[in-house]
Amino acid sequence: MPQKKALIVYGGMELHTPRQGAEVVAGILADNDYAVTVTDNYQALVAPDIGETDLVVPVVTGGEMSREAMRPLVEAVKAGTGLAGYHHGLATTFRDCVPFRYMAGSYWVAHPGNIITYRVDVTRADDPIMAGLESFEHTSEQYYLNYDPAVEVLATTTFSGEHDPWIEGTVMPVVYKSKFGKGRVFYSSLGHQAPELEIREVRTILTRGLLWASR
Repeated sequence: MPQKKALIVYGGMELHTPRQGAEVVAGILADNDYAVTVTDNYQALVAPDIGETDLVVPVVTGGEMSREAMRPLVEAVKAGTGLAGYHHGLATTFRDCVPFRYMAGSYWVAHPGNIITYRVDVTRADDPIMAGLESFEHTSEQYYLNYDPAVEVLATTTFSGEHDPWIEGTVMPVVYKSKFGKGRVFYSSLGHQAPELEIREVRTILTRGLLWASR
């Protein structure tokens, strides 16, 4: 069976340690026998042969890409290429590119209180991505998202209202998966900086999500 190919593209806000995060993702995929390409060239995402890639992982905060320029990636995912991201990747990537936003399934808008301790609740223990995991306390940015109601939510968090009282009791996805055409899309809001990806629950969820998303 041919070796699967993965592309990891990193960049943007250094606070999110994009290069180091990309290296963690690359290590996970290499351990699972993927041929991995890591680059900071955003054009790799929309190369003419992107459809030959089994999994694309943007580790990018911000960035600019026009609707027309994004077309190769959008069409590749529709045809079966997987798309996966964590924290800033997907939720903050190419914020002004509507086709990418539609494909990604969520859009970051706030993290009230910045770095805080909050609870991650496993809501789909029957899903292979979450199997064997229990709800856990986590210290990081608690992401408040605008998200596509069509996504399949696997874990959530509930906002206490301590920092923004008007959102008290709001339940928000932390981990979800979805389909975009024939492609699979996975997202976890955990992983503000690269060391966070080494936490057992965070790494397990990310690893399983990456492998699930891959064609």
